[in-house]
Amino acid sequence: MVGNRTWFGGLFSSSGRRRQVSADKTFELSPVQEQRLHKLKERLNIPYDETRADHQEALRALWGASFKDVQLPSLVSEQWKDMGWQGPNPSTDFRGCGFVALQNLLFFATTYPASYQRLLLKQQGMRATWEYPFAVAGVNISYMLIQLLELNEARPKSLPGINFIKVLSEHQDAFDVLYCIAFEMMDAQWLAMRASYMQFNMKMANAGSAGINKDAAGERALTG
Repeated sequence: MVGNRTWFGGLFSSSGRRRQVSADKTFELSPVQEQRLHKLKERLNIPYDETRADHQEALRALWGASFKDVQLPSLVSEQWKDMGWQGPNPSTDFRGCGFVALQNLLFFATTYPASYQRLLLKQQGMRATWEYPFAVAGVNISYMLIQLLELNEARPKSLPGINFIKVLSEHQDAFDVLYCIAFEMMDAQWLAMRASYMQFNMKMANAGSAGINKDAAGERALTG
């Protein structure tokens, strides 16, 4: 899905545990790491504002990238439920994560459209009668990654967070690309466990607490 996957393999320990760096090993940020981490944190602190023209435009762009041949009459429409939002106004679902959740979805839709469409339309594998809500899952994944990588902290203390900062200095889109991979892996796990809609909250909670393991599902997601 994303080409070279070597940078992703070291982000998470095989056990999924957020091991802490020993106290005598202080992680010092390089100027590039400092700059890119600061820029990413600025993104994370932007709430979704349905009155802002650029936020409205991003939401329209997401619809256009998701359903190219279907016209959206209004930004508040029952049609959003077809994408997996909880109601007719997606802005209510962004409150727990902010504008970055919309940016992540839009990045996925425009950068890896084939993978995005496959997940959005549930085109692969034996699917349950009641599937997970695609858009809500996307917001949950954004939130989960922020917590896992300790991006709300002054600086990360766990190995996943520290390794991510190192990757960020080499790939400025690392967070968005990692989001796409995480979405693929969540879907693969969903299929492997034959989960249903009623299990959605539990599966997302388990993914957040255990981290993302580089297991068979991960290999599948990375090779896409």
